[in-house]
Amino acid sequence: MTAELPITRRAASPLFVLLTASTGCAMTVLDTNIVAIVLPTIARDFGASFAEVEWVVSTYVLCFASLLLPAGAVADRFGRRRVFLFGIALFAIASLLCGLAPSAAALYLARAFQGVGAAFLLAPALAVIGHSFHDEGERNRAWAVWGGIMGLTMVLAPIIGGLIAHTLGWRWAFHVNVPICGALAVAVLSIEETRDRNARRLDPSGIFFFATTMFGLTWGFINGQAYGWGSLNALSGFVAGISSLLIFILVESRQERPMLDLGLFRNSRLVGGVWAMFAYAACAQVMASLLPLFLQNGLGIAPLEAGFAMLPFALAMLVFPHIGRLFGRRVGAARILAAGLFIVAAGNGLTGWGAALGSWTIVAMGMLVVGSGGGLLNGETQKAIMSVVPRERAGMASGISTTSRFSGILLGFAVLSAVLATSVRRLLLPADCLEEACRQSSEFVEAVIAGDLPQAVAGLRGQELEYAIAQARSAYSIGFSTMLVAAALIAAASAAAVLYLFERRGPS
Repeated sequence: MTAELPITRRAASPLFVLLTASTGCAMTVLDTNIVAIVLPTIARDFGASFAEVEWVVSTYVLCFASLLLPAGAVADRFGRRRVFLFGIALFAIASLLCGLAPSAAALYLARAFQGVGAAFLLAPALAVIGHSFHDEGERNRAWAVWGGIMGLTMVLAPIIGGLIAHTLGWRWAFHVNVPICGALAVAVLSIEETRDRNARRLDPSGIFFFATTMFGLTWGFINGQAYGWGSLNALSGFVAGISSLLIFILVESRQERPMLDLGLFRNSRLVGGVWAMFAYAACAQVMASLLPLFLQNGLGIAPLEAGFAMLPFALAMLVFPHIGRLFGRRVGAARILAAGLFIVAAGNGLTGWGAALGSWTIVAMGMLVVGSGGGLLNGETQKAIMSVVPRERAGMASGISTTSRFSGILLGFAVLSAVLATSVRRLLLPADCLEEACRQSSEFVEAVIAGDLPQAVAGLRGQELEYAIAQARSAYSIGFSTMLVAAALIAAASAAAVLYLFERRGPS
């Protein structure tokens, strides 16, 4: 007898179910990438600090990453369609609150709420797809369609973000989600309700300590660049994050049915796959959020142009998963993953070189290379993780994979943003200056880092204005170049580590 119980039966074709669930998944990607384009506009509108700009991205991804595993368990236990609808409602309400936010603080708090909604939207949507297609061939085709929709969304999202910023203003980057959620909810009502009577129980302590780990580390990196790496704000975050991680490991190792079965990580190939997923997200996928900042703040491109300028990266991310599948028939997982990470490293290095020179041609070539490596990794990381976990643990393996991805985006964004901000400060802030001069320089520097160039150069005229703008963009570009070199080194080291872990002999 199967553990999957259909609760109600409704007339919905498998294709309709697939497209509906895929649209729900695509909304989470669409929102993330649209917001990346409008971030500099938000910073200028609110006069926000760079730390506040970081929190606009980080609170969303933090709640998203922390709640994906529990959201999947809730969906299995209480009904996937029901939780899907709940997630859509949360996402819509949070999107409305984001668009109405009166301040940067209100915006990133609403973004946290939106991240909760995204987790309860994505997890049941993936489960609906997995439940609706049983034959292996049909399931592979369904996931191929899903991947195509997600890739197409990544291509279109920056352009849509640029159009919204150019014509309607940044608040519509959030308001646009509301009618889409309404239409999606109507479609979801036609989907069969299912749940798993053997669904794992919730693990409140595991959820709490995993979320605290992510929050503590993110807090440390964001406040470290803002207040100094030895400041109480930064150190308290790192201590809380590391302590919570140790407690999380202890708690999960003693649970009868843990949220995360740590025993699975005795398999070095699984560790290699998870590491590859994390590194891919932290060094390649995160560039969907970081590159628009450079295009606007470093090269001085308008939001609409920046949206189109993201095409080399986005199109490569769309095309290269298909090339990865072709290589996968002849080449082992370890070599594909390592090759993908080495290509990402080369692409980040090339983009960093172009950023330092202020050359759009070299930057575009580098973005194409980063996207190519990311595209190779996008499908192969998931397959590598799923292939080394017993079939009966496929649900947990999928949760590990997705959580690794969004944890990589979260920590990658925090770490690389910290490198960017620290580098720009070192370039622009004089080592020795009088108190009043330091205060004025600091205000200029913080506005440059946040992307608020009008505020940075307010009151300047003539040659002084031109010099300040050139200095600001040059420093931002060099700081971004330093950040990309750091990403390249992380990707290259991760490639070597993945090769070692896959070739190492151990329990399987």
